Amino acid sequence: MVDIYQVDSFTTERFKGNPAGVCVLDKFPDAKSMVNMAREMNLSETAFVVRDNSEFKLRWFTPTFEIDLCGHATLATAHILWTEGFWEKEKPIIFNTRSGKLTVNLINDDLIEMDFPRLEYSEVNEVPSILIDGLGGITPTFKGKSRENYLLEVATEEEVRGIRIDLSKLLECEMHGVIVTAKSLGKYDFVSRFFAPEVGVPEDPVTGSAHCVLASFWSDKLGIAKFKAYQCSERGGEINIEVLEDRVLLRGNAVTIFKGKLLEKLC
Repeated sequence: MVDIYQVDSFTTERFKGNPAGVCVLDKFPDAKSMVNMAREMNLSETAFVVRDNSEFKLRWFTPTFEIDLCGHATLATAHILWTEGFWEKEKPIIFNTRSGKLTVNLINDDLIEMDFPRLEYSEVNEVPSILIDGLGGITPTFKGKSRENYLLEVATEEEVRGIRIDLSKLLECEMHGVIVTAKSLGKYDFVSRFFAPEVGVPEDPVTGSAHCVLASFWSDKLGIAKFKAYQCSERGGEINIEVLEDRVLLRGNAVTIFKGKLLEKLC
């Protein structure tokens, strides 16, 4: 039987932050079985983790396919490994992933720190008009791209919070997703939202990998290396960020919502 958990990441409150599924396995089944399990969990990402001597192998799946990097599901997996006794809380966890080795530490018994790659971006002159229409006609003050994602800055936090997407128009864009961000005038340094309908996630509640890009962008823009960020989706979530030379430290909390057992082998 497979141990299955659901965890809310980047929050200290139940039913906030970003929910992720976590499956603790003895070995990975085939990819189709993991996609089916992710589809059954019906969350933006489900993580599958296997012990490998003193380290762990970690893979992430949306309800449609495997992805290269996922922050909130990594945080959820580390939380489960520590709280359920799969790993000692005093020891860091090393995950081997499609994005290389990711080291995760537990700070003060509840705050989790993830060492992730810093993702760069580049400015572009134009973005598809249908993308702007799909975001409700926002007015970007900066347009950029990072890998398969667009990165758009707008003038105010209110504009970010007020976005109402047109899903059909976003699905016509050739992109993995789009990050929209603005400087915050409140207790946070910046806010953001992330939309990725192409991978089955119309809006992701809190996105660790997007903040690997946002960390680079806001560090360049503001000339500082430490941030407190808020992803202002309906559920919402907080991320504390520290920018290093080519790495980003993402810090957040997690809450277990439920645990159970898959009654048959995942194959």
